[in-house]
Amino acid sequence: MMVLALSALGWALSLLLPIAAALPPQQPLVEQDDFSDKSSNLPLILWHGLGDNYKADGLRDIGKLLNETIGDTYTYFIRLDDDPSGDRQATFLGNLTLQVEKVCEDMANHPILSKVDAVNGLGFSQGGQFLRAYVERCNKPRMSNLVTFGAQHNGISEFQQCGDNDWLCQSWSGLLKGNTWTDFVQSRLVPAQYFRNPEDLESYLESSNFLADINNEREVKNETYKKNMKKLDKFAMYLFSEDVTVIPKESAYFAEVNTTSEEVTKLKDRDLYKEDWLGLKWLDEKKRLDFRIAEGGHMALSKEILQEVFNDYYKA
Repeated sequence: MMVLALSALGWALSLLLPIAAALPPQQPLVEQDDFSDKSSNLPLILWHGLGDNYKADGLRDIGKLLNETIGDTYTYFIRLDDDPSGDRQATFLGNLTLQVEKVCEDMANHPILSKVDAVNGLGFSQGGQFLRAYVERCNKPRMSNLVTFGAQHNGISEFQQCGDNDWLCQSWSGLLKGNTWTDFVQSRLVPAQYFRNPEDLESYLESSNFLADINNEREVKNETYKKNMKKLDKFAMYLFSEDVTVIPKESAYFAEVNTTSEEVTKLKDRDLYKEDWLGLKWLDEKKRLDFRIAEGGHMALSKEILQEVFNDYYKA
């Protein structure tokens, strides 16, 4: 078993060496067809989830529904590569620290977004915690309203099962599960960087490349993260009622679930909230923190619930 693991690691290393360096800077695409300078709505930036890409038809349909529901709204679909296949690959392979850094640079230099006072954000699945990282780490332009659907704000304690035709996931699943806390995996395999087992917090706090940092869980707190989160006008978190893809599903609410007893510790009962490491308690007391339910399985989005979000959070 050890031989197989090392062999997989060596093979993976040889495959990834060419992309181990920082992501090259790329010019963001300007989606003029979605833009109207007469719109009173803030622009929306959307970060998709694992296995998706910024040009997916489903995302474009959401952009159209947004405009039909609340009027012209410039929508920017975050991408880590202008090629859709490369953008999809980046949902599984890459260093999240570098990926968020690239998005921050793209937003700050975008010909339209860099000139507005604020934007709104919509994060699907892992895109939810990634957009939150944008808020914490740069927030330029400032995020006004952030809505996340089925995000893994408190991480995952089990890795998602690969689909039958998902060769990318299948190729890396063994390495992902067997070497979670190695520097190699933490700097290259995206799901590992938000893995969090409550019964092995020592390994997590020591080695996590991403989640332990953006959740301010280490002894030294980053006050900028808290300061930037408190600039949100609204932070709405949707949990899918029948979610069996994200384990635990309660992660969407920053709740912690014991992997043995399945006991749920709600956000308000955690030190993260009580000591206000991220400003969530402050937002809650100001009535800026919303906990909402989306009926159904993971990312089973209905037209009605999307229109609810558009009207409640994005309409000027």
